Amino acid sequence: MTTPARRPRWALPATGERGGGDGAAPAQWHRVLTLLAVVSLFIGTRSVWTEASVHRLALAAVISGCYAAILATGVLALTVRRTRSLARVDLLVLLTALTLTGCAWALAHAGGDEAALTTQAARQLAAGRPVYGQPWPWLFHGRSIALTPTMSGGYDYTYGYPPLAPLLTAPLLWTGHGGTPATAMATLALGVGAVLLWRMLPVPWRSAATAVCLGFGFLPSYARQGYPAVPALALLVPVVVGWPRIGRGGRLGRAGIARAVCLGAACAAQQLPWFVTPFLLAGLYAVRRGESGGRVATRMLLRFVGLAAGTWLLIDAYIVVREPGSWLREVALPLTQDAIPHGQGLVGASLYFTGGGDRIAWYGHAGILLALALVALSVLFARSLGPAATVLPWCAFYLATRSQDGYYLLMTPLWLAAAVSAPTSEFAEAWQPRPRWLRHRGALAGAAALLVLPALTGSALAVTGRPPLRMTVTAAPETGARTLTGLTVRVTNTGDTPLTPHYMFARGQIMSRYWPQRHGPTTIPAHTTATVTLRPPDGRLPLPRARLRLRAFTPTPQTLSTVVVRTDELERLR
Repeated sequence: MTTPARRPRWALPATGERGGGDGAAPAQWHRVLTLLAVVSLFIGTRSVWTEASVHRLALAAVISGCYAAILATGVLALTVRRTRSLARVDLLVLLTALTLTGCAWALAHAGGDEAALTTQAARQLAAGRPVYGQPWPWLFHGRSIALTPTMSGGYDYTYGYPPLAPLLTAPLLWTGHGGTPATAMATLALGVGAVLLWRMLPVPWRSAATAVCLGFGFLPSYARQGYPAVPALALLVPVVVGWPRIGRGGRLGRAGIARAVCLGAACAAQQLPWFVTPFLLAGLYAVRRGESGGRVATRMLLRFVGLAAGTWLLIDAYIVVREPGSWLREVALPLTQDAIPHGQGLVGASLYFTGGGDRIAWYGHAGILLALALVALSVLFARSLGPAATVLPWCAFYLATRSQDGYYLLMTPLWLAAAVSAPTSEFAEAWQPRPRWLRHRGALAGAAALLVLPALTGSALAVTGRPPLRMTVTAAPETGARTLTGLTVRVTNTGDTPLTPHYMFARGQIMSRYWPQRHGPTTIPAHTTATVTLRPPDGRLPLPRARLRLRAFTPTPQTLSTVVVRTDELERLR
């Protein structure tokens, strides 16, 4: 008689259409999840096959085999009669997704700016040279290598992430040139994270892990860009699955220790785990305090935090000893670099609708204030907001200066992990602070409103700011059909402080490089008009058949001014 596989405590019962058990018919929702995972593998596969059929026929044959597997698993998902058989189909879907991910990497593995920086940092480590505070401008000459412009008119050429990603990349430096080693590391990490999530989730939910991690093409594309957040995601998977059970009974045990180590390693890989960690710790303390009391919960949490922090510092130890000052500055760089506004969040109001603003820094302040408010709210309403601990941190980025969707997409597998393994029932007895003055609904609502009021005020200040520079294009010399060699712009400073603007053209949400200034004053006094002459960074600019936005950024204070320039208007000025 065979012993049934041990199911994790957080697993939901795999009930079938005719009862539970591996021999029963699978539930219809299980079939649907498997089918959705199969469908997700179609996204982007044709373009990969098209490229492989031209350059790599062997890979094209493998992808054709994956097409056959997709069709076969689609049929099997709807026809197999036992839960155990559908679980095997889920495994086949996962293996097909891993194969397609590997094929896509084999065809496009040069990576972008993240991959180039991580690989260079790994080479520096392997050679025993400094990693932090070292500008590497030559890495950004390729077409696929994006620049990060700053409000001061320059670019960020340094490595601004914790050191785990270069440490993991160093053993793979043999895989190729450019950013290939970093993309290989990130793709391997994504595969490991997908397998971990697939294995740790209850059987009926496993295909959802395949779809979220490897389907639809979006996370594999980030891995092929070499994002250090990908290994951080893989390390967070075992932390998040069933996280309310960490330290149950006041004891961490081997599983709790392993999760603390994974959390510390994730924080040593990239900064995004820093934002989700406070929410997990607050929720964990609330659950354990409701179960065992404040003293036991505090001791357990301190041990957990101590293990995570120790792991983080151990991974960073070599760098901290060799270059402590530059390490601290560069690791904090994404928070302090003053990169230009970008993203799909509230900052779009100033980027696209109001023409700019003279209080751009308040977007960043509002994001920080909202993050602090959400942590406080997750403590105050632990039973209600605890299940959303993996989603709440990213709400703050909606208000931030850099509100790019990548911050949310890269962590979406954690949303699935929490939704399946941390249901609301886990927080039914969680501790919630309720002093006397907070025991009425009106007082609670007022406290919640007061917590988010600073963030809302900061957002209002940012959105209602006015662009301080008024710009008019007065001349646009040409060298040929639809090609610019420069611009003459009349700029009026309508504000009360002198401003030093830096100019660039933007087409839609795509930012170009700054345009060097050939003539005119670099600083424009308050209530003064000046004429400046700009030239394209490459000497000439082919004019697209679309509207362009001429943007002017100033670092102190942080302001943005925009004027929309139509192509036909530029042609008339020639």
